[in-house]
Amino acid sequence: MNPALDRRDLLRASAALPLVAAAGGTAARTGPAPADWRSLGTGLAGRLIRPGDAAYDAARRLYNPSFDHIRPGGVAYCANPADVAECLAFARRFRVPVTARSGGHSYAGWSTGTGLVIDVSPMDAVRATGGRATIGAGAQLIDVYDRLAARGVSIPAGTCPTVGIAGLTLGGGIGVVSRRYGLTCDVLESVRVVTADGRVLDCDANHHPDLYWASRGGGGGNFGVAVSFTFRTHRTRDVTVFSLSWPWSWARRALAAWQSFAPHAPDELWSALHLGHDPAPDLRIIGVHLGSRAECARLLAPLVDRIGAPASRSLTQTSHRRAMMIEAGCGSRTVSQCHRAGDLPGRTPDGTFPRDAFGARSHLAYRPLPAAGVAALVDQVARPGRHSVLLDALGGAVGRIRPDATAFPHRTALFSVQYYAHRQGAAGWLRAAHAAMAPHFGEHAYVNYIDPALRDWRRAYYGGNAGRLARVKAAYDPGRLFRFPQAV
Repeated sequence: MNPALDRRDLLRASAALPLVAAAGGTAARTGPAPADWRSLGTGLAGRLIRPGDAAYDAARRLYNPSFDHIRPGGVAYCANPADVAECLAFARRFRVPVTARSGGHSYAGWSTGTGLVIDVSPMDAVRATGGRATIGAGAQLIDVYDRLAARGVSIPAGTCPTVGIAGLTLGGGIGVVSRRYGLTCDVLESVRVVTADGRVLDCDANHHPDLYWASRGGGGGNFGVAVSFTFRTHRTRDVTVFSLSWPWSWARRALAAWQSFAPHAPDELWSALHLGHDPAPDLRIIGVHLGSRAECARLLAPLVDRIGAPASRSLTQTSHRRAMMIEAGCGSRTVSQCHRAGDLPGRTPDGTFPRDAFGARSHLAYRPLPAAGVAALVDQVARPGRHSVLLDALGGAVGRIRPDATAFPHRTALFSVQYYAHRQGAAGWLRAAHAAMAPHFGEHAYVNYIDPALRDWRRAYYGGNAGRLARVKAAYDPGRLFRFPQAV
């Protein structure tokens, strides 16, 4: 993807450049006046929402209500790259903290802030032809799957329906077909980025290759504001969705069997082990097989033999689109209903998808848990409370790419580990569970499950790629306009 910049893009980007020097001069203001905010809003093709506006409370809220106390100075719904460049010029001129937002799912709440939030939701077009799909950075996963399905194609992506394609891709993109097709970032052919100085860059393997490399797993909000992506697509066909459950007393046996089976299964079979306590213990293995129901049952037979006959069993052959709806928790909703309610970009009047207050942490498992580790994880989940641990199988296509080929380093990991907790006692349980498992999993973590409590987060997220990411940051954002507590 290397479309020429339109006239408005060029004029605005060029006009913004002198402001870089002005921001450091003695004549620069230290903060915007109300008239400056009004001028910004007038200059946008999109919409600027400010405190006191009727839509402000809705605009400032993320998916997680835990961050409802944060009050931005403004939320700019940018209609195009030129709007983004104008917002960045405003942030440089007045030294306003700036935050990029796509779906608003940052686990740490870092897709909002007290300054200017650049929301790319209006840029949500999805176009597919010739084995490629160009997707606006504001598109949510439910819409990506639905619109691509109309063309009989898809890309490997995540499950939560209201997650934005930008954040998912920039952090790597673990999903239900990753074992067959790779991470979301692995099928990314090019990305259009508005950099800190207002330039609009089309990045691929031959143009700005370092920024393209960093955009494939280096984490959102670090190097610029992504406004569109071009991906390779794959043809879709009917798939099989499955769910198996066992008594909680079988949890250790199930975990030991699953970790030996799932990362090494045929690429077409993805599965996840769910250990939950909400309010009672729960043990399930769910997944998707890119094939028939009969073939899925055959592939699962060795796992079932090792664990024992499940208490419940469901295998359903369905369309790829329908499978993604089921995995998204939208099996009983329409696509329109599978959004947050409202009339702002990215929302629908009949949306019913709820917000969720939670805390979360993560690990990446590079080796199987020993018996003591299996027991420790099961014991942590068995504690009273509302919490769960989700283990998603990796391997397959994910592991056949070198750790330094993209910014996502965890190519040899066997599975990802997500710790979720809700309501009272959540923080305490997360600390205890994460600490109990660190001796077994090490300190590897997934940047898309960003974690403010990590100490050595650079190594945990990026491993041996951290140094190159720092050099890319210095090249494209030397003034660190894009910054947050764990910015590269």
